[in-house]
Amino acid sequence: MDAQKELDTRGLNCPLPILKAKKALADLTSGQVLKVVATDPGSVRDFQAFARQTGNELVEQSTSGDEFIHFLRRR
Repeated sequence: MDAQKELDTRGLNCPLPILKAKKALADLTSGQVLKVVATDPGSVRDFQAFARQTGNELVEQSTSGDEFIHFLRRR
């Protein structure tokens, strides 16, 4: 998936990946995609809740080794 911006939150624990993603999404225009790479297993659940609460679309989530990759489309 193509993303207009990528955010590396490896090594950060909740709530930092969410807070950094929120800030990064604010810099994007509606419809653009943000890719977030995290190592916190809780980020999977956190980004699902974040998308529900903010109206941004969680397009895709995947796991690669010990990394969790999230794609969010700005509302």
